[in-house]
Amino acid sequence: MALPEIVQSSLTDYFRMVQSEVHQLTAPLSTEQIWSKPYAYGNSIGNLILHLTGNFNYYIGTQLAGTEYVRHRPREFTDTGQPKEDLIRDFNAATEIAVTTIARQSGDDWTQPYEAENEPESHDRFTMFFRCAAHAYHHVGQIIYLQRELLKRS
Repeated sequence: MALPEIVQSSLTDYFRMVQSEVHQLTAPLSTEQIWSKPYAYGNSIGNLILHLTGNFNYYIGTQLAGTEYVRHRPREFTDTGQPKEDLIRDFNAATEIAVTTIARQSGDDWTQPYEAENEPESHDRFTMFFRCAAHAYHHVGQIIYLQRELLKRS
């Protein structure tokens, strides 16, 4: 397998792993639990999932797939109460955009210039996909911790 195919396969697997973990972590939780904040200084699981959804939709969807998604980043941390099913549906749709866009990259596309607002460090497409994947798993780690706290309290 050539390097571009390895990159596609690895990134696709990684985004799917993130998606699977979000599903597993939210499965035992109610909508109310997803939006509750076990600590006054942190985010809810719902806000973290909104944030990941916005991240994928903007940095991959808008910038590479041409979806014309308009991001409202501050609301990712203030909105509450969306039903769990809708939250997960939107996250799944954003993940599909990421995976579909990865599949469309040719070997030459990975090194094409990349530019987006508030993202000065990603100069090429590969770096942007890589940063989105790493960013997602950072928040999955937070979701793991929050889920454990919420389940201890129920």
